[in-house]
Amino acid sequence: MGRTCRRGQRRIGMTAEQQAKLFAEFTQADATTAQRFGGTGLGLALSRKLARMMGGDLTVTSEPGKGSVFTVRLPGSSDT
Repeated sequence: MGRTCRRGQRRIGMTAEQQAKLFAEFTQADATTAQRFGGTGLGLALSRKLARMMGGDLTVTSEPGKGSVFTVRLPGSSDT
């Protein structure tokens, strides 16, 4: 049994092209994002890498103009 956490945001969303590069290190979905909000483009890359090291994953589903949903899945422990 594992754990799943979903977090969504509405209105903005991303294209398939933006989603494809979202988890790359030092990359952001939109070139203007760093200008508006700051950041290095490492947060999602490191989060996905950590989730995968624990046997899980971090994924995104998104549609432009509607929003995005990020999902973290981690394996559960038989001790809990």
